[in-house]
Amino acid sequence: MKTEKPEFFSLRPEIEKAYGYSHAVKISNSIKVSGAVSMDDEGAPTAVGDFFQQMKNCYSDLDKVLKHFGCTFDDVVVENVFTTDMSAFLEHAAYRNSIYTQHFPTGSWLEVKGLALPEFLIEIELEAHKEN
Repeated sequence: MKTEKPEFFSLRPEIEKAYGYSHAVKISNSIKVSGAVSMDDEGAPTAVGDFFQQMKNCYSDLDKVLKHFGCTFDDVVVENVFTTDMSAFLEHAAYRNSIYTQHFPTGSWLEVKGLALPEFLIEIELEAHKEN
């Protein structure tokens, strides 16, 4: 039985190294993507106080990760959303219709007490499946 070596991907290598994580890992046809937050390339929060822009920034980063592996949001099978403000997420949830145009993934929407930095209002993690 052949085992496949994991392929790791860093979107912001210096930040990921400092905090000890990889933004994504692909094993076989499965891609696990760490939670994306609204940050710049130095790790500073962006769109502070603007929930909708933070949400769009998360999807922009996730799109970059998916493209690295030759995927699109059509390949996403699980999406988990963590937010400190569920009412704001629900207000803007319809934006996801422009992200997921073929189908919606499974997943959970969770309101949490806090994220990695207090300025982060939303974090989105994904799992994708890509046929070879």
